[in-house]
Amino acid sequence: MKKLLIYLRDYKKESVLGPLFKLLEASFELIVPLVVAAMIDTGIGSGDKGYIWRMCLIMAALGLIGLVCAVTAQYFAAKAAVGFATKLRHGLFAHIQSLSFSQMDKEGTSTLITRMTSDINQVQSGVNLVLRLFLRSPFIVFGAMLMAFTVDVKAALIFVVVIPALSVIVFGIMLISIPLFKKVQEKLDGVMGITRENLTGVRVIRAFGEEEHEILKFDSETDALKHMQTFAGKISALMNPLTYVVINAGLVALIYVGALRVEAGILSQGQVVALVNYMSQILVELVKLANLIITVTKAVACGNRIQTILEIPAGMAGADLGMQGGDKPSESRGTVEFDHVSLRYYKGGEEALTDIHFKAKRGDTIGVIGGTGSGKSSLVNLIPRFYDVEKGCVKVDGKDVREYPLSELRDKIGIVMQKAVLFQGTIRDNLLWGNENAGDEELWQALRTAQAEEFVLQKKDRLDERIEQEGRNLSGGQKQRLSIARALVKKPEILILDDSASALDYATDAALRKSIKEMPGETTVFIVSQRASSLLHADLIIVLDDGEVAGMGTHGELLENCEVYQEIYYSQFERGGEEAAQKAAQR
Repeated sequence: MKKLLIYLRDYKKESVLGPLFKLLEASFELIVPLVVAAMIDTGIGSGDKGYIWRMCLIMAALGLIGLVCAVTAQYFAAKAAVGFATKLRHGLFAHIQSLSFSQMDKEGTSTLITRMTSDINQVQSGVNLVLRLFLRSPFIVFGAMLMAFTVDVKAALIFVVVIPALSVIVFGIMLISIPLFKKVQEKLDGVMGITRENLTGVRVIRAFGEEEHEILKFDSETDALKHMQTFAGKISALMNPLTYVVINAGLVALIYVGALRVEAGILSQGQVVALVNYMSQILVELVKLANLIITVTKAVACGNRIQTILEIPAGMAGADLGMQGGDKPSESRGTVEFDHVSLRYYKGGEEALTDIHFKAKRGDTIGVIGGTGSGKSSLVNLIPRFYDVEKGCVKVDGKDVREYPLSELRDKIGIVMQKAVLFQGTIRDNLLWGNENAGDEELWQALRTAQAEEFVLQKKDRLDERIEQEGRNLSGGQKQRLSIARALVKKPEILILDDSASALDYATDAALRKSIKEMPGETTVFIVSQRASSLLHADLIIVLDDGEVAGMGTHGELLENCEVYQEIYYSQFERGGEEAAQKAAQR
């Protein structure tokens, strides 16, 4: 939690002025009981109405000044807390962007969302209350005790007993509560995970009629969260009744001692009222302090959870700019080499890829095919360094990808993910992700190559047509074609299509591949596909089986000597239909 305080450094003035004005308000509040005592002993005792009115005006002035100080303190505290939370959220988001896919897999999406939302909100509330009350409440408590000693030493000894007893209660409950609230936040992660899973897969759930099962599963998680919150709340709820018991016992003792000392002529009635007022002030402030402790306890638990994310080293840190080896010869541009590469996912058990070795020359088309879970996406994800290899190395333009600054490496690569993802905005906004300086002609050219021009022209606003979040107002094929166009706008040296034409019909798929092949320049293309027809024209086809290379070569070579490829191919085409399939692929 301490490391998060660096985000308050731009709010040093507010962090000082907030508590300072609160202490000023508290100082005026401590004077009020003395004014009341003087009013009772001098004004009421002697029947001096003028004196009583003067004291009333003084009390009103103290109250007004205190109000101004309180409002000012609240302004500075709120400004510092909101600014702190904003900077922390920006810092956390930026740090999450630097994490590798493996680290994100380890932490979990729902956990990261909870850290960004609920946890930061709790920390913001904690900072706000600390700036307002953390100094004010102890100041009032100990200030009231000291002021009581100025009234009467013997009666003030009651304060010396009461305050330590209250401190034991408050801090004891706090020490028990912190780990409990940490567990509450962990349970909240679980609820967030199930909620996200259900919202993402709502169509699948309804298609299989699993609504009741998912409701029971969600109820189970929320019940566990409720029980944990209830238990933590019960512990925290002990704070108020215990403090009230101690304070009221102190008040009883104070009134009893005060009555005896008034009868003995040692104290006046006004002084006893002042002592009772000071005890009441302690009661109010300790109630506030108890609530503050509960909020701070939650904030500390949440802050520690945020800190654990910030302490994760950036998994995708690129090489130093000073380590760049300069421009590579033109003949090595666009080349990709896998040098005996192996990959293992976090907690993945066995290797996802084992001893992959091949080289793609500039302008080559590389096909990757295999059964479900064979490692096709894993292979192409190593090229832009979404994951780091466990053994061997991946080279782009003859240089290990780990030696590149990430921005430089990924500027060379255009990738279309297995799941087409579009963002809220216009078609133009989404295409400009590929190249923010691209003109309209370049955008239309990319759309033509991606076979998306026709349906975009049918839209009322064409390039300025609005797209909903995740492209909900487009079909699967339209989303895939726009995703491909976005990658083409970038004019990359290396283009990776990770099963990105699965929603397209065979004719559109063939036209797409033909357009990509005819693109100006020599782009190295990786095509991951389940369809053998999509790879017939490839210069090299890599056949994967359970993370290992089962075969490598052209379509004709693999059809002769690779059993896995034969099985895939003949499951899609009749034996003897090779010529027809090739013609269909070329159309």
